Amino acid sequence: MSELRQRLEDAHSAGLATIAQTTDLKSLEDARVRVLGRKSALSLARQGMKDIAPEERRDVGQLANSISSDLEAALEAKRAGFAAAETKERWQRERIDVTLPGVQVPNGSLHLLTQVLWQIIDIFIGLGYKVAEGPDVEYSRLNFDALNTPYEHPSRSPIDTFYIAGQGEDVCLRSQTSPMQIRAMEASEPPLYVICPGRVYRRDTVDATHTSQFFQMEGLAVEEGLTMADLKGTLEIFARELFGKELDVRLRPHFFPFTEPSAEMDVRCFVCKGAGCRTCKGEGWIEILGCGMVHPKVLEGVGYDPEKVSGFAFGMGIERIAALSNGIADIRILYDNDLRFASQFKGLA
Repeated sequence: MSELRQRLEDAHSAGLATIAQTTDLKSLEDARVRVLGRKSALSLARQGMKDIAPEERRDVGQLANSISSDLEAALEAKRAGFAAAETKERWQRERIDVTLPGVQVPNGSLHLLTQVLWQIIDIFIGLGYKVAEGPDVEYSRLNFDALNTPYEHPSRSPIDTFYIAGQGEDVCLRSQTSPMQIRAMEASEPPLYVICPGRVYRRDTVDATHTSQFFQMEGLAVEEGLTMADLKGTLEIFARELFGKELDVRLRPHFFPFTEPSAEMDVRCFVCKGAGCRTCKGEGWIEILGCGMVHPKVLEGVGYDPEKVSGFAFGMGIERIAALSNGIADIRILYDNDLRFASQFKGLA
């Protein structure tokens, strides 16, 4: 019995020493296995209890249990100490000094083009128009044929239009949002009032006033009895809402395949009020969009009777409108992602 007691006492002392030498939670777990595991000195000593007299087992068993509890308590105390130290270290590492001033995160804002686009959309929604949007990749039938653009027209040349590889000249990147006008007319009967915003693509050389892709806004109205007077009145309201209540407008004769008669609309320069300046190039007027009465062939192509209904259409480049109204000389800067430039137009919307 004295030999077994000694083995238990030795296991107790060695176990406490092993626990005391641990330096972190990992080493503490290794110590737990060595001190209390199946192959530990304590477990091996306990196996010798089967060889002692029955009347002695009670006292030896109590001693073994006491030693086991003592070792478990030592392990738990060490574990609590490590956890407290880790918490303290983590607190020091991750703590936030609330007495310091906060880091100011700059607020984002809508891009100038988005602001101008939404402003124009709001004006026409106020006039009773609905928004119609469609695909950037379009059938040539809708981009050209349905708009009374003959096959030999220069705009249909691959020099001017992006065609989709493998599709011949049947599918292209739309060069205007006019195909949505055709889609809208094919889908519904008059009266029809829609605006068609979206991105368009043309093989233009990139310079201060041109890019190979840009945003366009087109509008279409079809109903009985519409005339050029309705067209001018609508665009006059739009221009005055956008540029100023006292703004004068004028229409100049022009040509577009899908309208007849056709016109360019100018507004009196909102910078110099017609006196002549850099913005209007000394002319006193600024061209902002093209327009006209919908060609009878376009109406016939979608199943409308040009003897019963008439319509007008117009289209404008959003980059040009944004540049003119904000004194921007080079529209390429709209796509440079320069925050020094973009931040000047926060809160305009």
